[in-house]
Amino acid sequence: MVNNKGEGINLKYLSLFVLTIQNATLILSIRYTRTRSSEDMYVTTTAVVMAELFKMLACFGVILKEKGSVGGFLEHVHYYTVILWKDAIKISVPAILYVIQNNLQYVAISNLEAAVFQVTYQLKIMTTAIFSVFLLRKELIKTQWVALVLLFGGVSLVQLSQGGPAKTNGVEQNPWLGLVAVLLSCCSSGFAGVYFEKLLKGSSDISIWMRNIHLAGYGVIFGLLGVFMNDHKVVSEKGFFYGYDAWVWWVVCMQAFGGLLVAVVVKYADNILKGFATSLAIIVSCIVSVFLWNFEVTLQFSIGTALVLGAVYLYSLPKPAAKILPS
Repeated sequence: MVNNKGEGINLKYLSLFVLTIQNATLILSIRYTRTRSSEDMYVTTTAVVMAELFKMLACFGVILKEKGSVGGFLEHVHYYTVILWKDAIKISVPAILYVIQNNLQYVAISNLEAAVFQVTYQLKIMTTAIFSVFLLRKELIKTQWVALVLLFGGVSLVQLSQGGPAKTNGVEQNPWLGLVAVLLSCCSSGFAGVYFEKLLKGSSDISIWMRNIHLAGYGVIFGLLGVFMNDHKVVSEKGFFYGYDAWVWWVVCMQAFGGLLVAVVVKYADNILKGFATSLAIIVSCIVSVFLWNFEVTLQFSIGTALVLGAVYLYSLPKPAAKILPS
């Protein structure tokens, strides 16, 4: 019994570590690759496509290992993709939204300090809550509403603490463009998450790996469409992998495999632990930003961040058990 309890605690700490590292490292890595003083800047839409492709291949590998043979693997994929095509095609909606969200994140991180982005991106809690109330008919308790008010106030303070257009290593930045991008990304994330949850309640039993194959497959298709619409000229002239180096491939792999790793360990983490991981990631991003990019932590930013951290903790608290009145 003691061993099982100890193992459970270790898994919780492991999940906390993985969630924190994933949340902080990905944003910091993207920020670094987008603000380097390099003329060979990579095309972000291609990075989104490659991340989705790697994610799909990884899920293919997991299912192939589970089935033990190529025949069993093909039969499994055919059944859930072709036979149950109605379920598969419904995934296209959140897939499109996730592609839009990932592209918007690149725009936001390119124009906002990593710490500012991390704090502002917590507005996805608010958008998810709002969509949950309207689409899933969920009820929020008083502490959650208070958390949302604190969250909005904290993010507002953080944004007001930022100045106008600036440069990092000679790379132009537009904080207002970054703000619009992160707000749209939060809306896309919130709606996609709630829509996906609603979809899962009314669909057939299917593994997380097969779901991710469908999401990633659509992601590749719509991602390529984004490349063609936005960056066709650059890609046709300089190539799909223009500007790619070890750091860019690291970002691609973090986006692809980091999300899958989180999906595996998240079952060991309750809401409080996930909220704590988010808070740690924000703190890590602030510290690293100070040392790498000379980010100035002002009093206004500190107060706003503290409000956001408090809001994340409040919102993640479990709902009180319903009281049973004596008959």
